[in-house]
Amino acid sequence: MSAVPRQEAGSGGLLAALGVFSVLPVPARARIPGPGVLGWLPVVGLVLGALACLPALLVWRGGGQGAPLLAAALVVTALALLTRGLHLDATADLADGLGSGRPAEQALAIMRRPEVGAFAVAALVCTLLIQVTALAAVLGDAGVPEGLLAVVLATVTGRTAVLHAASRPAAPGSSLGVLVAGSGSPVLRWAATAVLLAAAVGAKLAVGGSLPAALWWAAAVVVGLAAAAVLARHAARRLGGVNGDVFGALVETGTTVALVVLAAAVTWT
Repeated sequence: MSAVPRQEAGSGGLLAALGVFSVLPVPARARIPGPGVLGWLPVVGLVLGALACLPALLVWRGGGQGAPLLAAALVVTALALLTRGLHLDATADLADGLGSGRPAEQALAIMRRPEVGAFAVAALVCTLLIQVTALAAVLGDAGVPEGLLAVVLATVTGRTAVLHAASRPAAPGSSLGVLVAGSGSPVLRWAATAVLLAAAVGAKLAVGGSLPAALWWAAAVVVGLAAAAVLARHAARRLGGVNGDVFGALVETGTTVALVVLAAAVTWT
């Protein structure tokens, strides 16, 4: 998740966020990010999560019909394509940097290298494997509306985690300024979290789920954000702050953990 240099005429709206954080076509002028653009990440997660579900509908019809494992693999693949692999690349870089055990300056230098190390490979394999299998468990037990909402819930959770990390100082050498500006206010991040929690409970109830099942969906948000917060704290302590790679890894961490909790809900409710 590479940092973007400051430009004066940038926009902080949804189009700018889609232009920076996805492959979706937007006007060239809108691709220049301005202050506040990071605040639109949860909405970007909603859009991308919904679009990523479309290929799954070719092989999965919900209610036990179709191939949920293949559908889950298609969703995860679509998310990677829709984001240019941005967050997966960041996850790999952060894994190599933190896994090296080197001091902050050297760890950051490792993260900037184009080579992929053993820690990066392990992080990517584990992340993708867990995402696909956890989502397959959810889709195998869900109808189409519930499955689509579960994907969106996970993708929005991962991106809401970035809002919480945006309040941390930038790591040395990071040029996060234009992305973070106007996006790190407590009101914004806690309002986004409250809306997400309410939407999680409401969405599960709307598709016929029980109140205990709806609370599991809320737990998916809470645990996903908590896991990302732990990673953000550790990365900031080791690197002297956060950068684009940390943000990208938080997206994948929050999404993955939320999917695991949703899969656990299938087992225990």
